[in-house]
Formats: sequence, structure tokens, C-alpha cells
Amino acid sequence: MGVHDLWYLSKKDENKKPIKSGKYGRGKRWRVRYTDATGETKDKVFARKTDAEAFDVACRAGTAPDTDLDQGEKYIKFAAYAERWRQARVIGWALETQTRIESNLRLHLVPAFGNRALRSITQTDVLLWLAERLGAGMAPSSLRLYFELFDAVMSGAVTDKITPDNPCDGIKLSQVFRGLSRAPKWVPEREDVLRLFGKVPERYHGLLWLGAGAGLRISEALGFEQGPRCLDPSNEELHVVQQLRYAPREYGGFYLSLPKGVRSFDPAAGAVDLDPMVAAALDYHVREFPPVEVEMPDITSGPTVRRRVPLLFTTVHGNPFTDRTWSAEWVKWRRAAGWPEEHGGFHALRHFFATTLITNHADPKDVQRALRHSTLSITLETYVHFWPRRERRRGIVGEALKEAVAGRWDLN
Repeated sequence: MGVHDLWYLSKKDENKKPIKSGKYGRGKRWRVRYTDATGETKDKVFARKTDAEAFDVACRAGTAPDTDLDQGEKYIKFAAYAERWRQARVIGWALETQTRIESNLRLHLVPAFGNRALRSITQTDVLLWLAERLGAGMAPSSLRLYFELFDAVMSGAVTDKITPDNPCDGIKLSQVFRGLSRAPKWVPEREDVLRLFGKVPERYHGLLWLGAGAGLRISEALGFEQGPRCLDPSNEELHVVQQLRYAPREYGGFYLSLPKGVRSFDPAAGAVDLDPMVAAALDYHVREFPPVEVEMPDITSGPTVRRRVPLLFTTVHGNPFTDRTWSAEWVKWRRAAGWPEEHGGFHALRHFFATTLITNHADPKDVQRALRHSTLSITLETYVHFWPRRERRRGIVGEALKEAVAGRWDLN
């Protein structure tokens, strides 16, 4: 290690003055020679001496990125590293273990991650892989074995300083497997939702749009109010910041509280994209069925505040819906539309919203944000059976070499 001046030789002339080198005035002047993480000697050049000296100090301290990892290692693929990892440990394994590890890597991990650079694999990728495998019917006990092997390989990569962190960290398989119980038992298809629109009175079509087009829960939709607090068309956003509740003893009737899973009032956190069709539907609703102001307590910001809330959706008598009055209306509409008695609640529209995004290849994190789930795991686990499965691309190489047997094989 050390800083070297490339423009001058280390020896001096007879007058003890520096002697210019053949590189004088060309290129960067200061070179640092260091040893990287693999033990190889490398050079790095700098235009300024101060930068070279700072890098040299970092190298000596072992904190320079270049000493942590050889630059070529940054792009090593999972398949290549996994094979290196296996060969380095195979001597300590029983024959049965050797066979099992090689088989599991080759058949289950390399097809999923083999062509990915180690450093590019994220926790989202791992969660999506788990969801896809569960959705394809893989037994949880088998998936646990493959996940633990993947975790071990990635831990080795962290130890070898090839990747800064392990994307498996923080993933709890028990929670992933429990998530299967959250999976919707019935999800309406497009025709089911359209049929429902035909049975629900027009004054409540806006509610259906909030459920099927924005993923709101029924309490959030019934608590939706006119104005920028909940609707921001200029920024193409909905703000899901409140839900309508009913507690005669505690609050004397209706009141507004924070949505499910939200601990503090934050319009930014509750912001979701406003679909143009949802915006148009709400605009039409407000023109045809003006909001009704209802005075009620609002506890969304902490202290209870009584205010007049311009609710978009009320009964024909101008009153907010209780759970009972809403259920009585919904059951009639649901039955008329041919929806199932069980699992055919308003929440099914939220499932329709989520699965429509998923089957149209929306990014998993975008789906999470749209549903306002606290973690990506919840989204992936809940809709595990709906994530599109990656199709195995067959015949690609054979098609490319088809001419090699032209006229000799009967390929029809």
C-alpha cells in the first residue's frame, strides 16, 4: 500500500531535483496500490493527492469498498457462486447430503435465481419466489428446505463480502405459511362485478368504484368525504385517512377513526393512485347525489374534534350507514347479482381490485402500496395463488439450431 507519484520518478537528479517520468502531464497523477478482498494486488489512480491519501487510509483500515470486494465479484451470478459454495463445503458432508444439496440447487434454486447477479437479489424477489412456489402447490415442508439452503448460500456470500446483506434476513417462513389462511376464499371476476353494478342503485355506484377500483374497505368507503382531505384530483390521488364507525355508548353514534392498521393521521401514507375512471365516477356521483353534511366526532388526529363531515354516501334519508343498515341493503344486491352467500361481502371488491392488478403484472410493491398493507409479505401471502407463474420457455435452443437437421428429421 502507499501513494505513488506517477509524474515523477522516486530518484532525483544530480541537483537533487525530481526527475519527470514518461507519464508526466498525462493522465491522473497519484496511484494507490492495495490488496483487495481476494488477495490480489490492484492499482487505483487519482487526480488529487488528498483523494489518494484518503483512499489509502481507507484501504489500510479495511473500509474501502475496493478492499471489501473485487470489482469482478460484484457481478457474479448466483449459479456460479452457489457451485463454488457447494464445492468448498462438500468434503464435510455425508454422501446423502452431497447428493441432496446438489440436486436442490440444480432443480430448485438455480432455475429461479441462477442468472441473477448475487447483489441484485432483493427480499422482494425472495418473497415473490416463495409466493409463486406456494401458489404452484409446493409443500411447505419442501419449500422450507429450499429456502434454508438459499439462506445458507446467501449468508456465505455475505461472509465472503460478495454482497452486503442477505435478502432472506427478516423473512419468517412461519408467517409466510400462515398467510395462506388469509387468502380470499372467493374473488369475483369481471362479469360478477359488472352484474353487481346492474343490481345496485346508481346512488351507490360510487361505493362500488371505491371498492373495485381503489381497494377501499366498506368502512373506509362509507367514511369518504368530499374535499381535499380524501380526494385530490389535481395530483391524481385518493387519501384513505379515515373510516366511519358507530359506537352509541362511547361517541353517541357515528364517529371517524383511523383506517385499519394506521396509528397516526398521515395523508401522505394513506395516498393511493386515483384511477381516471374512479375519478370520473366520483365526480358524477357528487353532481347527481350531493354530499350530506353530518356532524360527528373525529378522532383521527388524536383529540376528539366534533365537525361537520360532507359524506358522499348516506341512506336515502340522508343518514350514515350502520353495519346493520348497510348489510340489509348489500344482501339484497348481492343475491340479485348471483354472488355467493358466503365470502360475497363488499370486501370481495377489494380482492377483485388486488387480483386485477396482480394478473396484469403490476409490480408487487405497487400492489402493496395500493392495498396499504404494512408489509410486502402480507400482500404476497394473501394473494399467493394469483401471482402469475413464470412459464418455462421450451425449445428456444433447439429452434435456433433447427437448420442443423433440416431435411433429415421428420419434425412434423
